[in-house]
Amino acid sequence: MVGVIARHEWSEAAGALIADARARAGMTQAELAARAGTAQSAIAAYEAGHRQPTLPTLYRILAAAGFDLRARLVPADDHDDTLAAWEASLPEAERQRWRSKLAAQRGQAKAWAAT
Repeated sequence: MVGVIARHEWSEAAGALIADARARAGMTQAELAARAGTAQSAIAAYEAGHRQPTLPTLYRILAAAGFDLRARLVPADDHDDTLAAWEASLPEAERQRWRSKLAAQRGQAKAWAAT
């Protein structure tokens, strides 16, 4: 099905939003948890993608960091499905090279974002 986000992807995305909001606000997990009315361990679990916050909980945590989450409906984009099909069509060695390159780029992006 096009555009369906797997449960683990939602957890990772929500966790990344929380971690980004907390970092931008210059807060520790404990400080954010206190402001959001939850436990520090819950913030850590969300950020690690081990737990999945409900949408109201995500909004509350982001608001506690001083941010709003705005969502809008847009037409579905099948780019990810197209890319996955293309990657699956590659020979295994090429697929591994491609994944290695992507992992390196993600690492560079993460390092850049941390500065």
